[in-house]
Amino acid sequence: MTQSTRPVRSVLYIPGSKERALDKARGLPADAIIFDLEDAVTPDAKADARATLRAELDKGGFGNRMRIVRINGFDTVWGRQDVEAMQGAEIDALLLPKVNSAYDLQTLADMIPDVPLWAMMETPEGILNAREIAAHPRLAGIVMGTNDLVKELGCRVTPDRSTVMTSLQISLIAARAAGALIVDGVYNAFKDDDGLRAECEQGRDLGFDGKTLIHPAQIEIANELFAPSEADIDLARRQIAAFEEVEASGQGVAVVDGKIVENLHIVTAKALLAKAEAIASLEG
Repeated sequence: MTQSTRPVRSVLYIPGSKERALDKARGLPADAIIFDLEDAVTPDAKADARATLRAELDKGGFGNRMRIVRINGFDTVWGRQDVEAMQGAEIDALLLPKVNSAYDLQTLADMIPDVPLWAMMETPEGILNAREIAAHPRLAGIVMGTNDLVKELGCRVTPDRSTVMTSLQISLIAARAAGALIVDGVYNAFKDDDGLRAECEQGRDLGFDGKTLIHPAQIEIANELFAPSEADIDLARRQIAAFEEVEASGQGVAVVDGKIVENLHIVTAKALLAKAEAIASLEG
């Protein structure tokens, strides 16, 4: 699997400072782990967290999970030190917080030439520059930082997320135009399964590839809702079969469940089956 086809249904934040949590992450069924050196680590613990995380990464054992390290921003004294500490580490991406422009990504790209880059979209300026950020040649993925975005916009959180919907969709459109992965922001009430389920369903329907999570208890719901269902897979297979049958005969129009099936539906159906296969491979 390539960066663009790997499942990222569940993307769990793990503090880079907590050795026990890092070890536990090796056995969690999350598709990806964000090893966090930024918000989850207090200023006085930054240096120790950096060393702890590098030691755990060097031990390995994280299996097929995507390993993403969120560094501190370059407006802090820790950002460049984080990058230096991750040189040569077995990681799949570096995640830069509060990306405002493609220039921010280029600064990181110049420091570490051989690691895919991800960007946090969590500022008004970043949303306005989403297209150029997503189009950066080293960008592989986008993470919505909805908590910071709410703070920066001065808006309130509503169950339907209407107050941040414009930002979500602008970022999503930019990611799709660039062929990058994009994952939804966190759901803060980690004991509210019904609320998490509703927000995952909304994010999935909008087109996000997965959801960032703050607690292992949220993984199962995210994995379920961002994966193709058995009904989805069955429909995709029947659409492909019906379309191929009509193509072979050269006559008529393919129809499944009373709906016309065109080539665009087949492209979607094949992508869905490929995603299901990738998930099966990851879990197998």
